[in-house]
Amino acid sequence: MDLITERPRILIVDDEPANLKVMREVLSKHYRLSFAKSGDAALALVEKEPPKLILLDIMMPDMNGFEVCQRLKNNPTTAHIPIIFVTALSDQTDEFKGFELGAVDYITKPISPAIVRARVKTHLSLIQAEQLKLAHVDLVHRLGRAAEYKDTDTGNHVIRMSKYSKILALANNMSEEHAELLKQAAPMHDIGKIGIPDAILLKPGKLTENEFEHMKEHAQIGAQILENSSSPLLQLAYLVAMEHHEKWDGSGYPNGLKGENISIEGRIVAIADVFDALTSKRPYKEPWPIEDALNFLQEQAGVHFDPELVHLFTAQIDAIMDIYSTYQN
Repeated sequence: MDLITERPRILIVDDEPANLKVMREVLSKHYRLSFAKSGDAALALVEKEPPKLILLDIMMPDMNGFEVCQRLKNNPTTAHIPIIFVTALSDQTDEFKGFELGAVDYITKPISPAIVRARVKTHLSLIQAEQLKLAHVDLVHRLGRAAEYKDTDTGNHVIRMSKYSKILALANNMSEEHAELLKQAAPMHDIGKIGIPDAILLKPGKLTENEFEHMKEHAQIGAQILENSSSPLLQLAYLVAMEHHEKWDGSGYPNGLKGENISIEGRIVAIADVFDALTSKRPYKEPWPIEDALNFLQEQAGVHFDPELVHLFTAQIDAIMDIYSTYQN
């Protein structure tokens, strides 16, 4: 496995030694290179040590580049590796076929060293950006689960409620991109609980009025932890942390927002969070039957919850139950 501090490894596949020599001269100063003179040799090298990027000739005997690409893309362990075809072919049909198989780019022969270096640098930068994004999302989820474990060991609560949130967001005609961002942000809704004393957070019985006032502070604590970020993900997490305890009739906290003054994201997460809390086993209660939980949402439509969103959530119950069954504690 390549370490972050190492130069990225690139696999160059071409049956002509002269072409491999040219690529070595162009790229060896900046990258670690592996070479294969056939499709079979390329597949064996990829299995032994997956590269960050593959430069793949098309016109090779026995197994051409299209076949190599297809086999790599059909294998879940290698499908993520970007492939750039390097070829003398100029037919648009061939180019279309390459992209259809999953290639990310084409470089034509005879190559231009400057173009090769630029294309390689661009695609490696895209890989790094995607890895950073995945790490960012992973960290958000782990922090969300950390807050849940401080509360009570609720296992997959943050996974379920975040997936419920996306289903409801899509049902409300939110774009796929924004609904996915909401799914990623939702696990941070209760991050502020890390600032609540254990004596209150872990109390098995009913909280006193004073204790409940302290408990309510977790919404603002979470917002303070997440505020002023330049990340769209953390900006949305801030909004969700601040507003998921607001209520449609204005009786919620921390700001007593009412109706559509509560963000759509806050209203969505409120329903997803409460439904999952009701249907989950906790140290102080048994899980509610699904029908009872849905009845509660409907009873609270127009009071605690946005009534239209309650209707949409109920209409998506089959998809909700798939998640409920898959992600049990």
